[in-house]
Amino acid sequence: MILIADSGSTKTDWCVYNGTKDYTIINTQGINPYHQSVENIQEIISVEFMPRIAEINPESVSHIYFYGAGCATEVKCSIIRDILAEHFTKAQISIASDLLGAARALCSNHEGIACVIGTGSNSCLYDGKNIVDNIPSLGYILGDEGSSVALGRRLLSDCFKRQLPAAVCDEFMAEYNLTMESILDSIYKKPLANRYMAQFTPFISRHREVPQVHDILISCFTDFFKRNVIAYHKPWLPVHFVGSVATIFSEELKETAESLGMKAGKFIQNPIEGIVAYHTEILSE
Repeated sequence: MILIADSGSTKTDWCVYNGTKDYTIINTQGINPYHQSVENIQEIISVEFMPRIAEINPESVSHIYFYGAGCATEVKCSIIRDILAEHFTKAQISIASDLLGAARALCSNHEGIACVIGTGSNSCLYDGKNIVDNIPSLGYILGDEGSSVALGRRLLSDCFKRQLPAAVCDEFMAEYNLTMESILDSIYKKPLANRYMAQFTPFISRHREVPQVHDILISCFTDFFKRNVIAYHKPWLPVHFVGSVATIFSEELKETAESLGMKAGKFIQNPIEGIVAYHTEILSE
């Protein structure tokens, strides 16, 4: 019996795999050791996850593969590893970043460039087993190009800089009950400005045929490719994507890639099935 988990800050997908083609997916709230205390993570696993697998003897679990947001350093990985080891005493436990999970879901055992574009953005060069190069995301202030935060920031700015049709701006401001004062207050005075700017993706999606909105998408995705992909100097490799923004705007990402002489590859919204396929393929060899 093995457990495979793909964990973000919002939710965690757990796969319980017993060696057959059938497996069970269980969802709990997200786990991120950067934003949650040890006690909080322990509670999620003890209260939300363990009762859902009550029929399984924890000692029958031989391996755990946990890919998580915030699991980029050994210190943070050890927090998750130690908590899981309290419940699964016989398991070999591997903790890695959610970016590696995305790369394995997208590329399996093939070389490629794997990208995550959702609320934030990230990318890596993958050799078919591990990440061999990574241009850091740097977060929504210094990076996160192409993300829903970047798109929302550009939409807000273009409205007030008179770069969009007046009718589109009026509709946008009315739909979200926005004023310049409320926008500036939410971004510069209140916490979680990134989430605030990320909320406007549905509006952009519905108005993507408006030429000026289309320009926002192509401009933001061009920034993503130029600052996060081209620097790997592997223009012949396919560029794969995971994440909500990537799947919603797959056509615009393909258009941008082609304009820069690159080829967009696979698009998936949820990586857990691809991660499971990667590990089950290894186990069957």
